[in-house]
Amino acid sequence: MPLADAFVRAGKVRDLYEVGDDRLLLVASDRLSAFDVVLPTPIPDKGRVLTGLSRWWFEQTADIIPNHLVSVDPAELPADLTGGDEETLAHLRGRMMLGRRAEVLPVECVVRGYLSGSGWKEYQASRTVCGIELPRGLRESDRLPEPIFTPAWKAPAGQHDENIPMERVVELVGPRYGNLVRIAALALYNRGAGLCAEAGIILADTKYEFGVLPDGDLILIDEVMTPDSSRFWDAETWEPGRAQASFDKQFVRDWLEQQPWDKTAPGPELPDDVVAGTRSRYVEAFERITGASFARYLSEDVIAR
Repeated sequence: MPLADAFVRAGKVRDLYEVGDDRLLLVASDRLSAFDVVLPTPIPDKGRVLTGLSRWWFEQTADIIPNHLVSVDPAELPADLTGGDEETLAHLRGRMMLGRRAEVLPVECVVRGYLSGSGWKEYQASRTVCGIELPRGLRESDRLPEPIFTPAWKAPAGQHDENIPMERVVELVGPRYGNLVRIAALALYNRGAGLCAEAGIILADTKYEFGVLPDGDLILIDEVMTPDSSRFWDAETWEPGRAQASFDKQFVRDWLEQQPWDKTAPGPELPDDVVAGTRSRYVEAFERITGASFARYLSEDVIAR
């Protein structure tokens, strides 16, 4: 089956293809979404940053929970899928993940270690985040007493995701999986925050997605602790009481907030300096966290210095 015929759907960033009955091919594009809108301007090499970082994190967290990753080598795909076409293989290299097919749970498992974004807005209004009461007197970007699980309901296309309390998670996925995803998400965050700290980076918050295999086992899927799914701050410049400069798409969000745009599609074209600034932040996150050369990743598809 040619690749085009195996196409399942296009997400905001990734394109999905069927590979047999029990595999999915995820291909990360250079598309960028903000405020649930896919912007018209791509960020060069962004898809490879996301894939490379996810690959690294899957390896670093495999002892916490199994994941979907089977292969990242285009040569291991069925011959009829790519037809051996060199252009197709070159496009897939560095941006593909062949993964186990799983039933995706309809919950984005957000963990926050710091007070920022929508969590900060909710705290200002009610001193809570997703129904979790927090101490008085916290400032924007303050470190929380301990990381908190603040899930969101994955809304259908065209709608905004909605922060939900743990009780709603249980309603959506049942008590067994609700408890498992909470435990796994907190363990993943703690591992990620520790490794980021070694690189001088603060993992302020991040989100995970989970799926269930046919035998009922829970696995980690999609992407892990990338600039698309996380807030990364420089530990040296962190200063509570204000928003922080970040190695993620907050740079684009900040620019968009200054534009005369109602946050509905289509979004505005990004200027060259915003595109270049976003790419450099993504690449810096990749290199600082993994300790690897992004240029080598692009040329050799390996995560190494």
